[in-house]
Amino acid sequence: MTTSSALNPVGRDADRELAQQIAAGDHDAFRILMRRYNQTLYRTARGVLRNDADAEDVVQEGWLLAYRSMHGFRGEARLSTWLIRIVVNLALRRRQGQTRDAAMRVDGIAAANFADFADTPVEESEEMRESPSASPESNASNAELRRLLEAHIDRLPDLYREVFILRAVEELDVAETAAVLGLPEATVRTRFFRARHQLREALAQDIDLAVGDAFSFAGHRCDRIVAGVFRRLQQEQS
Repeated sequence: MTTSSALNPVGRDADRELAQQIAAGDHDAFRILMRRYNQTLYRTARGVLRNDADAEDVVQEGWLLAYRSMHGFRGEARLSTWLIRIVVNLALRRRQGQTRDAAMRVDGIAAANFADFADTPVEESEEMRESPSASPESNASNAELRRLLEAHIDRLPDLYREVFILRAVEELDVAETAAVLGLPEATVRTRFFRARHQLREALAQDIDLAVGDAFSFAGHRCDRIVAGVFRRLQQEQS
């Protein structure tokens, strides 16, 4: 059963209603929620763990924990913030090597609880689709820039990277980020400022190194021009 509130949750009242639907066993509502926040939760976990496979595991574990705990959601915070905090805590625990025994049984729990609906096709949300107007060249350029930025984000110290992911990538405000990480708001502001400064410095160094290689001329382009000139000379002399 898919309800309009499940499709368009807005505000804390709608969050509570959606949580109630999921707690009552509405699998369609839960599937929609997962599709809506999978990217946010993955990027959050990835920012903490710096490992794709570990991040996926933590997101799955987080969804399982959220599903089992949905009846306890009271709406004091937004549902998205509640979910992010679950994943952050699990990711930090995994990074610290202190994962509890319950986390070791995630695969079995997933099979038992979700086998009947996990494979049902669901329409992708807008943010999960690629832009149809983007050219292959533009996609390649954006992908290279993204890889460069991701590499530098991975190199940030843990305490800066976690704040940067939540503030810059997921666009949580200072208060939400502080609540998720259990930090004072002033600390969030300071760490975010320092993370941005470190990224600017690192990217500036990359740009300086790349300037000398800009508009590279060697190779096929040079050969093509030489061949073209001689071809025209031969035409003029014949």
